[in-house]
Amino acid sequence: MQPSSSLIAVGFGAVIALCSIEAAPAQIAPSVAPAASDLPEAAAQQPTTPEAPTAPTPDAAAPIEPSDAAPVPANPTPAIETDAERTPPEFSAPAAPETAAPDSTAPAAESAPAESTPGDAAPTTPTPNIPIPDAPSAPSPAVSEDASTLDLEYLDADPNPLQFPTRPEEVEVIGTQPITLQQALELAQRNSREIQQAQLELERSRAALRQARADELPTLDAAVSSTTQEVTQTSPSRFDPTTGEIDVGETDSSLETNLTGQLQLSYDLFTSGRRSATIRANERQVRFQELQLETVAEELRLNVTVDYYDMQEADEQVRIARVALEEALRNLQDAQAQERAGVGTRFAVLQAEVEVANSRQTLTQRLSDQRVARRQLVQRLGLGQSVDISASEPVEVVALWNLSLPESIVLAYRNRAELEQQLVQREISQAQRRVALSQTEPQVSVNAGYSVQNALGDDEGFTDNFSFGAQLNWRLFDGGAARANADQEEANIAIAETQFASTRDQVRFQVEQAYLNLQANFENIQTASLALEQATESLRLARLRFQAGVGTQLEVLESLTDLTEAELNRVQAILGYNRSLAQLRRAVSNLPDGDLAETP
Repeated sequence: MQPSSSLIAVGFGAVIALCSIEAAPAQIAPSVAPAASDLPEAAAQQPTTPEAPTAPTPDAAAPIEPSDAAPVPANPTPAIETDAERTPPEFSAPAAPETAAPDSTAPAAESAPAESTPGDAAPTTPTPNIPIPDAPSAPSPAVSEDASTLDLEYLDADPNPLQFPTRPEEVEVIGTQPITLQQALELAQRNSREIQQAQLELERSRAALRQARADELPTLDAAVSSTTQEVTQTSPSRFDPTTGEIDVGETDSSLETNLTGQLQLSYDLFTSGRRSATIRANERQVRFQELQLETVAEELRLNVTVDYYDMQEADEQVRIARVALEEALRNLQDAQAQERAGVGTRFAVLQAEVEVANSRQTLTQRLSDQRVARRQLVQRLGLGQSVDISASEPVEVVALWNLSLPESIVLAYRNRAELEQQLVQREISQAQRRVALSQTEPQVSVNAGYSVQNALGDDEGFTDNFSFGAQLNWRLFDGGAARANADQEEANIAIAETQFASTRDQVRFQVEQAYLNLQANFENIQTASLALEQATESLRLARLRFQAGVGTQLEVLESLTDLTEAELNRVQAILGYNRSLAQLRRAVSNLPDGDLAETP
C-alpha cells in the first residue's frame, strides 16, 4: 500500500518542526495568546507551525517585579492586567529594588497556515464563544493619574460612629480607588476603630490621673441654708390674792426664718502614703495606656500590610487565571484545527474543552477571592460605606533586612512595648499594695470653718463664728481585709514578672520565625523564577510538538498546568517575602517608618 500524499506532507512537516526545535536556543519564547475579541476568528484558522523567536534575555540585576502586561478584555476594575508574554525577570542578589520599564518588544510567534485537503477533513466542533469573566464594573470617581498624590479624604467614613444606613443606595459601592500601601496606612491611622478606642482609653487614664492629683489640694465647701420654723411663747401663770384665782398665761405663736451661711476647709494632712501611692499608680496606668496605643498601632500596621499583600495576591491570581484561560482557549483552537485537518482526535478536543471549563471555574473563584480581599481591607481601614479600593503598586520585593538575627533579637527586646507594659504593670501593683496597707495606718486631717447666721425680721443682725480642728483616724482592726488586699497585689506583682519572662520568650520566637521565613522566601523567589522560565519553555516546546503532530494533547495540558503553578509559586514567594518582612518589622517594632502611635 502506497502512503497518501497528505500523510507524506504531515511527516515532512514533522521533520522540519523537529529540526527547528533542536536548532532553537534555550531561551524563553513567549507565546502570545489571542485577544478575547479575536477568539472566534482564531478558531477558524488551520494548524500552524510557529517559528521559535528569540526573546530578549532579562537583565540579571533586574529586581523582582511583575512580568510585562498586555491587557485583555476591557475591565474597569483597576490593577487587573494580563501577562500575555510570560517573560519573567530573574531575581537578583540583595540590591535596592527599582522599577524597570516594561519590555514590550518581545516578538510574537509567527504562524503559517498549513494546507489541508477538504476531502480528508473530519467533522468539526464549534469553538465555544464565551467571554472571559471580568470583575464587576462600577463608575469610578474622577482621580488623578498618580495615585501617590491623591487626596483620599473622601474615602474616610462618616465621623458619626452611630451612623446606621437604612436604604440600599447608602451601602452601594459606587467606585474603586487604587491606593498604595503607604496611603492605606495613613487611612488606617485616621479611621481605624482600634486606634480610636485606644486613644479614648488613654484619655480616660489621664482624667483619672488628674482626679488622683486633686487630693494634694485642700477641699473648700460652701453651704447656705434657710430654715423657717414656728415659735410658740406662753406667758407665765399668775395668782391673784385678792380674788384667789389663778390667771393662766397667754400663748403667742409666730414664724421665724433663720438664714445660715457656712464655709468649710478640709485637708488630709497625713495619709500614711495612700495619696502618693494612688498618684503613682495612676501615672503608671497612663504610661501603660500609651504603650497599649503603640501596640495597637503596630499591630494595625501589620494587619493592614498583610491585607494589602493579600489583595495584591488576589489580583495576581486573577491575572494568572485569566491568562491560563486564554491559553486553554488557544489550546482548544489548536485541537479543533487538527481535528478539522484530520490529524487530531475527538478525544483531544474533549480534553481541551474540559481544561477550558476548569480554567473558567478557577477564574470565577479567583474573582470572588479578589472581591473578598478588597472588602477585607476596606473593613480594616474603616472606610466609608460606598467605596472600594484596589492595589496600585506592583508585586515586587519591597526592601531588604540588613540586620543579623542576634541584632534583630536584641533590638526587639529594646523596642517592644509589650515588654515595658509588664514592667509598668508590676509598678502599678506595687503602688496599689501600698494603698491597701495604708487603710490600717493612721490618717490625720485638719479642718477650718466659718459660719454666719441671721434671724430674718430680727433687728439683731448677723452673728458669725469661727472653728478650727484636727482629726486622727486609725482603724485598729478590719478583720484582715487590708492585709488580704495587699496579698492580692503581691500576687499581681509576681504575675507581671512571670508574664514579662513569657513575653520576652515570645518576642524572641516571633523574631526568629519571621527571620527564618524571610530567608526561606528569599531563596524561594530565585527558585520560583527559574522554575517559571523552565515552565514557559516547556509549554512552548509542548505546543510546537503538538502542532507538528509528534506530541500529545496531554503534554500541552500538563505544561500549561505547570506554568500556571510556577507563576503562582513565584507570586506567592515574593508576597511571602514581603509578609515575612512586615512580620519581622512588627516583631522588632519602633522602626523609623513603622510607628503609627503619636506618643512612642
